Amino acid sequence: MTSLGLTALLAGCANVPAPELDRSVPAAWIEQGGRAPAPGGDDVTPQNAQRAAQLTAADLQTWWKRWKDPELDALVDRALAQNLDLAQAMGRLRQQRRLMGVAEASFQPEVSGGVRTLQDVAAVDSYFHASIDVTWDLGLFGAREATRAAARGELLSAEAQWRGARINLVADTVRRYLDIRIAQHQRVLLRERIGLEQRAVRLSEVRLAQQIDGADAVHQARMQLQQSRGQLIDITEQQRRAAHALAVLLGQPSPDPAWLSESADARLPDPQHFELQVLPADLLRTRPDIETAEAAVQRAAGTLGLSRSALYPRFQLTGSLLYSYNLTRNRRTTFDQMPLIGPAIDIPLFDWSRRRSQADADEAALQVAVAAYRQSILEGIADVEGALTGLNAQRERMAALREAEALIQARDGQLARRQQLGLSSDHARLAEQRARLSNLADQNVARGAQALSYVALFKALGGAPLPAESGEGAMP
Repeated sequence: MTSLGLTALLAGCANVPAPELDRSVPAAWIEQGGRAPAPGGDDVTPQNAQRAAQLTAADLQTWWKRWKDPELDALVDRALAQNLDLAQAMGRLRQQRRLMGVAEASFQPEVSGGVRTLQDVAAVDSYFHASIDVTWDLGLFGAREATRAAARGELLSAEAQWRGARINLVADTVRRYLDIRIAQHQRVLLRERIGLEQRAVRLSEVRLAQQIDGADAVHQARMQLQQSRGQLIDITEQQRRAAHALAVLLGQPSPDPAWLSESADARLPDPQHFELQVLPADLLRTRPDIETAEAAVQRAAGTLGLSRSALYPRFQLTGSLLYSYNLTRNRRTTFDQMPLIGPAIDIPLFDWSRRRSQADADEAALQVAVAAYRQSILEGIADVEGALTGLNAQRERMAALREAEALIQARDGQLARRQQLGLSSDHARLAEQRARLSNLADQNVARGAQALSYVALFKALGGAPLPAESGEGAMP
């Protein structure tokens, strides 16, 4: 008993504490338009800090609802309820929770029993044996703690993957919805442009008959008509692909018919200029890839603890109660029983070098996991800064396109007045009308790109309906 007590005192020497992780992040976002006040700045007050925290929670958990689009809200709800990838991630999470219980039970006493018949060596007597066996692995030298840490890392990784599946699902659903909306608008504009090009072909043919223009003008007009028709085919294909992809996200075999139509009334979200209320430090609790990297560190630390504990003797307490009955001489012999109890010791001798090499390899793996954790933080910051860059760039592009639209309208108005006065013809306005349609199409693309940058931003921030502590949205 004294030796066992001494062994228990020395068991902590093999523990592998979780390494210190570099969690340092910048105080604020760099990109213009997404700055957050630096901690300790003049504009930081308890009221502002509380308001920022409230905005952060609301924006990250239901960011797509800022567009106030009931159809989009319904699609996201359907996706969260019906998506099969999310269901698989939830199943893996539940599986890992059950395995956590297996790890906890590894160092509990195990009781087993059995019955059998035996014959002695001389083949004279037969015996009936019944036994009850007890084995208890003490989990010394950090084995118990390391097993729990490794299992806990697996569970945290499954939780992060489940949250990541939800975040990706929301972002992909919104993206596909935006692709469909943009395509619906583009198809309407292309239909109008095809009508314009058809009119241009007719006017060119008339001017050719009147020997005002040559055959090249007719050929050019026809080429522009075919290009517009080709663009319409491409846009229609993109819309149908997005519709089928959205159907997969919602767990249904075919898209809704409305997703395949063209509509001038299809509303595109218009992201408003906003000041980002999320500090970079919030990434540590919202991005699933950072949580996954942290879980990998914990899992690697647990694995290293197990390999280090394998360098020391393994102690088990064993006990058994054997009941033996002589079947051959049962009239003269009743039964015998023998209780046994004692320690079982597994000492690494001949394979110690192999175990030492395994421990060294696991220590190197832990260092790799620590570096990967830091890399995930840097990539998270870069993702947010990149999304902010795209959002700001598309905002500036939209402003430039609107200025160009004003110039085109002014020029078209001048040509319309000249046409009313008989100083110009309808043919002279074709270029401005083409420019107007092209500008409108570019604005649709820019608005869509701006909205997609908005989606990328909140995905980079880990924005999705994160599990609450209780109530709706809680983790399963």
